[in-house]
Amino acid sequence: MPLHLIKLCVGSDSVEDLLAWRRERDAPGEPWRLHTRQTPKRAAELVEGGSLYRVFKGFILARQRILAVDRAGEGAAARCEVTLDETIVLTLPTPRRPFQGWRYLSVADAPADLDAGPGEAPLPPDLALRLRAVGAW
Repeated sequence: MPLHLIKLCVGSDSVEDLLAWRRERDAPGEPWRLHTRQTPKRAAELVEGGSLYRVFKGFILARQRILAVDRAGEGAAARCEVTLDETIVLTLPTPRRPFQGWRYLSVADAPADLDAGPGEAPLPPDLALRLRAVGAW
């Protein structure tokens, strides 16, 4: 059964900010890699269909599929590199308290994707967030 990771997206207020940062930082065609100090012990479960869920300003708003979990470097310079799919999938805005580093997220606790119905435009993330904040959704 797949397992997910959840991580705060510090420095980005929205998914659009994250994408702009990515365009400025990485060359086109480079894999999207997340660097972290600790390597997940359950890496095999993460690669079997898991995703990285991102928390923006107290709400889970998006996820990216995890493609690989690798160790890079030696000794004090060692770190973990999580390779992510380029596609960002918007999720139902779900509140989440602050935490440090990353955490495992079970399939049962993961928010649903923010899908549009057939022939419908997807709901803008800021509108979905405001509706969720006032309890209308």
